[in-house]
Amino acid sequence: MNITRHLKIYGRVQGVAFRESMRIRAEQLRVTGWVRNRLDGSVEAMVQGSPQAVEAMIEWARRGPPAARVTKVDVEDGSGEFFSFEVARTP
Repeated sequence: MNITRHLKIYGRVQGVAFRESMRIRAEQLRVTGWVRNRLDGSVEAMVQGSPQAVEAMIEWARRGPPAARVTKVDVEDGSGEFFSFEVARTP
């Protein structure tokens, strides 16, 4: 049974390869969904997969890649059906 979570990630998370690093980690964990930059400087993601994989993805997002400085991650239930993990365009 897959679950879906919507993440909003704050801190120094743009310009540090956060999206591409998250895409790579999602593929390793077999998580689907998307990640994108937001105009306010945050990063937003939708992650879907097994409860264990989604929790591992959330824990990764709390740290991010080495150059990131994550200050907060908001997690809510998400929705949708995804077949891969993609870097999406900024809204």
